[in-house]
Amino acid sequence: MDGLRAIAKTLWIGGLWVIGLIVAPVLFKSLDGVTAGMVAGRLFAAIAWVGLVCGVFLLVDQVWRNGVSGLKQGAFWLIVGMLVCTLINQFGVAPIIVTLKQQMNHAAEGLFGGGFATWHAISSLIYLVQSVLGLAYIWRSE
Repeated sequence: MDGLRAIAKTLWIGGLWVIGLIVAPVLFKSLDGVTAGMVAGRLFAAIAWVGLVCGVFLLVDQVWRNGVSGLKQGAFWLIVGMLVCTLINQFGVAPIIVTLKQQMNHAAEGLFGGGFATWHAISSLIYLVQSVLGLAYIWRSE
């Protein structure tokens, strides 16, 4: 189980950091904005699904190893916080961003740009919080 736990942490939290800190910035420096945004969006969606699977596994593992007392431990709540961030971004904010992008394709950017920028900033902030929670989880892990 220790090996599976390590793999889940690496895939999810490492993936968050690599995509957010390395891949997305390189995409936007290397490609046009539309293409970079499309690829980055797919990568963020992919890591969200990885996070949902790994997060549920890590929660179950936490309770399996520690019983009901696992629900009282900080690691459990860090994972819950990360999962909440994933759920909000993937199923709340991302669909709004997609809709705003579609509207931008049909109208002047100045008309809809503020909404897109605002929701993109909200998504980025949630992603940052999730990444910091991941850092705290890794830092405190055995």
